[in-house]
Amino acid sequence: MRTLPHPVVRHWDFPRGIASVALLLRFGASRGLRRDALLDGSGLTAGHLADPAAEINAQQELAVVRNLATHLPHAGIAAGQNYHATTFGVLGHAFLSAATVQDAVGVALRYLDLSFTFTAPTAELDGDRLVISLHPAALPDDVRPFLVDRDLAAIHTVIGELVTGEVPVLSVDLAHPAPPDTRSHEEVFGVRPRFSAGRDESVVDASVLTRALPLASPEATALCERQCEDLATRRRGKPGIAGEVRRVLELSARFEETMPVVARALGLSPRTLRRRLTESGTSYQALLDEVRSERAAALLPTASVDQVAAQLGFAEAASFIHAFRRWYGTTPGNYARTRGISDV
Repeated sequence: MRTLPHPVVRHWDFPRGIASVALLLRFGASRGLRRDALLDGSGLTAGHLADPAAEINAQQELAVVRNLATHLPHAGIAAGQNYHATTFGVLGHAFLSAATVQDAVGVALRYLDLSFTFTAPTAELDGDRLVISLHPAALPDDVRPFLVDRDLAAIHTVIGELVTGEVPVLSVDLAHPAPPDTRSHEEVFGVRPRFSAGRDESVVDASVLTRALPLASPEATALCERQCEDLATRRRGKPGIAGEVRRVLELSARFEETMPVVARALGLSPRTLRRRLTESGTSYQALLDEVRSERAAALLPTASVDQVAAQLGFAEAASFIHAFRRWYGTTPGNYARTRGISDV
């Protein structure tokens, strides 16, 4: 049975390279926007942009995205089309040298925090369908539609480059309302999305996963993955405040820690922790949900729903099932069955 790995992260607050900001600045310039207007509030300087190896935090890129979305609110799809495999550096070269599309998708999910995504994408197999879902709930409202369009367009653009042909898209659902002109969406996806759909997902014929890639090289793949691992290890060792909170929660046995307890563990007052998380575009509850959802997915292969609910600190299984449906869009039982897990 074909399986796909879980994403290494389900959030967007991770360090990233400068390449995405540089791309967005070029895109904005092509639409007549000034560089200083797009950099406003980001704290980024000419020195950052001149260094191709510069690393920035997610908030800095988000500031550029916000400025771009303010001026061009419906340009997310067009921006996403400018993201190519090579945009992602060594991660992109790992895509290109993979043996099949499935191998490339696996690399992307294992090293998602080396990308520029803000929408926490996941990829799951549902029979003969590959379901690519975005999870942008933690994003600020003013940038969410732009980033959903950008990230999904980038994903499809890169897959199209890998297979050097048309991606067999079956359907696209987007939670935000339809823009005045949907032609760019139809051009990228090959179908007209269903807007105001309550979810953000693209469904592709799963046969695309078996396609052999023309630049496949096992030696290059091994080298690129080693470099990805080295880079990821270094970056993951420098978490922001959201990462510090996640680390405390991940060490929890039953998630009994309240925000004041976590704040005290980090040497902060609850008010300061709340403010810093807000500035990072997230909240204590969102981080708790992220860690709980990841723990739930890891526990389901070996534990019953009642056992998982108890280990996650839920008072009853019904509350856990409700939360799980919110996290993954399905019940724990259905989630387990689609992965070949029995007796859940």
